[in-house]
Amino acid sequence: MRLPIVHHPAFDARFDAAHRFPMSKFSRLADVLLADGLVEKDGWHIPAPALPGWLRLAHDARYVDQVLGQAVPEPIEREIGFKVDERVALRSRAATGGTVLTGRLALAEGLACNTAGGSHHARADQGAGFSVFNDVAVAARLMIADGDVAKVLVVDCDVHQGDGTARIFADDPSVFTCSIHCEKNYPVRKATSDLDVGLEDGLGDQAYLAIFRDALRTAFERAKPDIVFYNAGVDPHKDDRLGRLSLSDDGLAERDRHAIGFIRERDVPVACVLGGGYSKDIDTLARRHSIIHRIATEFA
Repeated sequence: MRLPIVHHPAFDARFDAAHRFPMSKFSRLADVLLADGLVEKDGWHIPAPALPGWLRLAHDARYVDQVLGQAVPEPIEREIGFKVDERVALRSRAATGGTVLTGRLALAEGLACNTAGGSHHARADQGAGFSVFNDVAVAARLMIADGDVAKVLVVDCDVHQGDGTARIFADDPSVFTCSIHCEKNYPVRKATSDLDVGLEDGLGDQAYLAIFRDALRTAFERAKPDIVFYNAGVDPHKDDRLGRLSLSDDGLAERDRHAIGFIRERDVPVACVLGGGYSKDIDTLARRHSIIHRIATEFA
């Protein structure tokens, strides 16, 4: 079986190269995966953009309408970090649809990867931190509503806390949220996940991996999930502009290998999303993001 990989050209909203959000990484990642043979030409699983009804499962109807109508108030756009224009609105719907499709493919095949997703700062009433819609929250709610699963575990390894996801599911026992992040980093005001592991600055591979293994086991045992959404953010890397941890490429690879191996050994599906990664060197960043897809192929 080839690893199912989800991609849509609209994942790249074509920002100016000088923008602080490295939007072109999504197109470059697709190029890297094609060039290195991880996906064949025309081998992508192409998602449909998320329907408004899906989005309203995790977001307030008013905010969904603001995004779809490109009428997001300026103060919220500032919190998001960019203007929500037509391309950004489509990108956000496509990325969310991508995570929905990734979840469905994971249920069918055991494992699947998106080439976007992990917009975990978006909460019910608004976006923030480069996140417009919380794609994992929408996908989890939709799969539960459709009766595909009853229990979901979100394992978030972005360097920043998954505060939006934690807030959306604060009173929802069907979704267990686990965030393993750098404590002294965005957001300043943390939410409360079902399991939060706040790490000290500068933690290297070995210390991080030891803590990660314990946290994953604890979260899995407590959640008893039917599916796991795994946010494979690469911003814990030592060279990331917005991260404060000190992981290497090998450390990220071992993190992802342990996560997928642990979950698949227990015969639970894994849906992988991209998460954060910030560098002006787009080629290096795209290759760093491709680690999750390369590791996932070992289990396909």
